[in-house]
Amino acid sequence: MEALIAYARPLAQGAVVTVGLAVLSLALATLLGGLGAYGRLGGGRFGAWLVFIYTTIVRGIPDLVVILLVYFGGQRLVNTLAAALGAEAGFQVSPFVAGTVSIGFIYGAYLTETFRGAYMTIPRGQIEAAQALGLRPAPLLLTVTLPQLVRAALPGYANVFQVLVKSTAVVSVIGLADMVGIANSAGKSVREPFAFFVAVMLFYLLLTWASTTIFETLERRYARGFANAR
Repeated sequence: MEALIAYARPLAQGAVVTVGLAVLSLALATLLGGLGAYGRLGGGRFGAWLVFIYTTIVRGIPDLVVILLVYFGGQRLVNTLAAALGAEAGFQVSPFVAGTVSIGFIYGAYLTETFRGAYMTIPRGQIEAAQALGLRPAPLLLTVTLPQLVRAALPGYANVFQVLVKSTAVVSVIGLADMVGIANSAGKSVREPFAFFVAVMLFYLLLTWASTTIFETLERRYARGFANAR
């Protein structure tokens, strides 16, 4: 316990890094998932094919492999391009940036299917009726499609975020000073790894509990609003 107290500040800083990594990765995954769902549903044959390749490949590769590819491969790619342009090489990819891009890219594939499935649950007749009433694409999206899409996608979206949060722990292997990385270093230095990883376990349990509570509240609110609208 004394060792944990001594490292309380670094652990707290690592916890902030972990939360920031999870939130930014989720934002990127949401963007990619939305674009991917649009490509599958309205991007034509070529767009649907590209998204299918993306989701199939990403979901078949371990998270750690993608993170290592982005971190080391990204550095090599940028330095190769810099050398080809006559610029000075030696560019370093930040572990935080590499982790955010990797996790966002991975879970964008899962959210693509989540959003596509949610859109498929919307009755086609509602969209056609709104179009017959003269609703333009933007008002139709905001008043008819999006509210129902959010309601249908929230359970799957919450599940994806739960898995995404746990994946942030893997980023410590490329040197990110997150909760896991700091706990690992501190535990080795004071020879008390068990105490530090118990603290990490409790932190992740707290984080997943808080996110579950937030998403369940949102699900109830959207379900209540949908029932009132009917």
